[in-house]
Amino acid sequence: MNNPTNGGRRGRHRRRWTATALLLGVPLAVVPYLLFAQEDSQAATVDGDAYYRLVSVRSGKVMDVNGMSTADGTRIQQWTDQNTANQQWKLKPTGDGYYELVNRNSGKVLGIAGDSTAQAAAAEQQTDSSSTSQEWRIDDVSGSDAVTFTSRRSGQVLDVSGGSTAQGAPVIQYPSRGSTNQQWKLVKTAETRTAGTGAQTTAAAGPYVWKNAQVVGGGYVTGLVFNQKEKGLLYARTDMGGAYRWDTAAEQWIPLTDWLGEKDWNLLGIDALATDPVDPGRLYLATGTYTNEWAGNGAILRSTDRGRTFQRTDLPFKLGGNEPGRGAGERLVIDPANHATLLLGTRKNGLWRSTDYGVTWSQVSSFPVKGGASTGAGISFVTYGPAGSNTVYVGVNDTSTSLYRSTDGGSSWQAVSGQPTGQMPQHGVVTGDGTLYLSYSNSIGPMDATAGSVWKYTPAGGAWKNISPSQGGYGFSGLAVDPQKPSTVMVTTLDRWWPEDEIYRTTDGGTTWKALADKSQRDASGAPYVGTHTGHWMTALAIDPFDAGHVLYGTGNAIWRSKDANASDSGGTSHWVSGARGLEETSLADAIAPPGGATVITSMGDQGGFRHDSLTEVPAGRLTNPLMSSSTDIDFAQSAPAVMVRVGTGGAQDGAYSTDGGITWNGFTAEPVPSANSGHVALAADGSTIVWAESGQAPYRSTDKGASWSKVSGLGTDAVVVADRSSANTFYALTGGTLNASTDGGATFTPRATNLPAGRLTAVPGINGDLWIAGGGNGLLHSTDGGRSFTTLGSVKSASALGFGKAAPGADYQALYLIGTVDSVTGVFRSTDKGATWLRVNDDAHQWGAIGSLGIITGDPDTYGRVYIGTNGRGLQYGDPS
Repeated sequence: MNNPTNGGRRGRHRRRWTATALLLGVPLAVVPYLLFAQEDSQAATVDGDAYYRLVSVRSGKVMDVNGMSTADGTRIQQWTDQNTANQQWKLKPTGDGYYELVNRNSGKVLGIAGDSTAQAAAAEQQTDSSSTSQEWRIDDVSGSDAVTFTSRRSGQVLDVSGGSTAQGAPVIQYPSRGSTNQQWKLVKTAETRTAGTGAQTTAAAGPYVWKNAQVVGGGYVTGLVFNQKEKGLLYARTDMGGAYRWDTAAEQWIPLTDWLGEKDWNLLGIDALATDPVDPGRLYLATGTYTNEWAGNGAILRSTDRGRTFQRTDLPFKLGGNEPGRGAGERLVIDPANHATLLLGTRKNGLWRSTDYGVTWSQVSSFPVKGGASTGAGISFVTYGPAGSNTVYVGVNDTSTSLYRSTDGGSSWQAVSGQPTGQMPQHGVVTGDGTLYLSYSNSIGPMDATAGSVWKYTPAGGAWKNISPSQGGYGFSGLAVDPQKPSTVMVTTLDRWWPEDEIYRTTDGGTTWKALADKSQRDASGAPYVGTHTGHWMTALAIDPFDAGHVLYGTGNAIWRSKDANASDSGGTSHWVSGARGLEETSLADAIAPPGGATVITSMGDQGGFRHDSLTEVPAGRLTNPLMSSSTDIDFAQSAPAVMVRVGTGGAQDGAYSTDGGITWNGFTAEPVPSANSGHVALAADGSTIVWAESGQAPYRSTDKGASWSKVSGLGTDAVVVADRSSANTFYALTGGTLNASTDGGATFTPRATNLPAGRLTAVPGINGDLWIAGGGNGLLHSTDGGRSFTTLGSVKSASALGFGKAAPGADYQALYLIGTVDSVTGVFRSTDKGATWLRVNDDAHQWGAIGSLGIITGDPDTYGRVYIGTNGRGLQYGDPS
């Protein structure tokens, strides 16, 4: 994200035990995995409201949409059961015993490519067109609990090609032969529900479908890496939002690390990644967000299925995916001549090697730099020479000796003679003939660069050549070489703030360069808030090894993507579009869902916030007037929901109000403490009074839309004030275990209840004096008398945050949404009976790191069942009942 800091977590910063999905206790070196117990198959008795896993009788694997894609034309295959939405199907009746197979992840149906009647025609995912090739008769297999699926159009059955038991074997149509690769068991998914203390909990995949409220990007994309063997296989890493794989068919990103939960929040910063040039299924992530004392050690996440599942090796040191220098790299590489061997460059612990596909690691004792070098930032990149050359280069963040080479596979090392000094390498790329290109900056980046250069090193003669395309008060960082044409090189500037950062391209190895910024057209409609400038922090740059015109680069906000970046080679114009769809990396501070207005409005770090009129469309831009760099809180008037306030920093004013539901804003004309900003804000139920506690200050109140302020009596520094959602004159604050209340519009506060746990206080919409405290390990507490007394719910073991949404049909009380632990199950829960019983609505695949410590959750007041969850690096998630 755009937050260059070594300090504490940016923003405010589990797993279930069930009867059907048992979490195994395993060594820390391996990530927990799920074992699915055998469930009764339903044969041809179909529940039209349920989702099913379709299990091949022959292989035991399930029917799966490849790569979790949502695109038309994606093939259907068999895959190990991972309990994910792309492996779950609703059987929708179409009449005469035929059904459509509707995928839970995409909402699309299973059909036959080209509407074909041919033998062995491929099954694929398609938009529902009511075609007969999308309709399937379900027949019992005699003497078995299995079924077959027969096409209405062709009369052939769904079949795993060749009777294969292999992972990824395609599903086709084929004449019925009665073989087990044509037979399927219908295994219904279940929901997670707890009821009272000690209740049993059962679960399969969560009963909700989860998506992002789109911003598109919103954070720093630090790395883009193509696989050199498999066409279209591309990964992205981010500084605190995890890793992604590119879905070529849908032209969007698929998140790979949402399964990391609260205790593993630090692993969502990806310091480096590597994709295997020999076995494209293998992916490695070097994870760890901070190297501070309070952060945990890093880990290597290892996948053999392109990031669908991972195993874990914990490292004995820390990594810094959200620290300065995070745009350099890659620090993790695979030996192309022996792909079981990997090297990892670290910030403070030297160079490490694995010879068993990343399972175990040891320090390379012969490498000269054991610590952080002169800058404390250690190694910036590692790269192998051509396969079989035994050559390895390592870049170091040191201004005197910044490049080392080994010619014996890493056994011994020497500083490369004649190397540039006074600057530090950001990236190094070796071509097929052994030539090494390097980008340099006088800072480790991505900020504070005031000088830089681009160099070419020819190892055969030991010649160095400065091939910098320009010179000025900026550095160079992003670097890519076209594998098809090794003399074609692209490089980006770093911190060239005026007129903007530049992309240069050469086709003659750096003898001449062309600047692309003024020779390109940019379409920002996919992420309007980004604008049409080239961007900043352009440290990630990649050329498709199979398509020379396909180029992507990351910025501090998103990704730009071109399919004709090579047009400039012949004097033409390149065209660029937003390439970040599906990649959501904003860090939330708060979210509100006012009844009858915008669907949801956010406050967030780095971007300020957005007004979402639709959850399926990208907002037209950020909240403006003022345009805050970061917003820390937002609130609306419950009885007049078009009135709202927000506070933060980085704008012309640090606070603003709106009277039209957040469409337009007006900055406060005064502030409580002119030298302060940010903090927390509350708005009276009728919008008449604002109470604002700026960071490090006591609360102040305003009754004239921020034109003047008076100090509140009875509360201390940083008190978080909450408005009653019914009574306009009533406010509350939970401080130091005491519930304080005001009945004079926030002017004075007096104690009402003591000996309460610290926690997050919330007020129920529309009911005077109805309060809840999410008390962390002390559970969930409820008051119906304005905070004079509280009762503790026995079923909730711990409560991080609580929100409210539209009541269930037939209910007269708001639906409750909880981030917490209910009967030893940790997750996101919904209750429709004031907390007597709870339904878990997320699942192990959707945990998003530190959502509990962030504590942002609210239901939708107009749509029953919908809930919004703020994350620290994965944007605003919303869930709907499936």
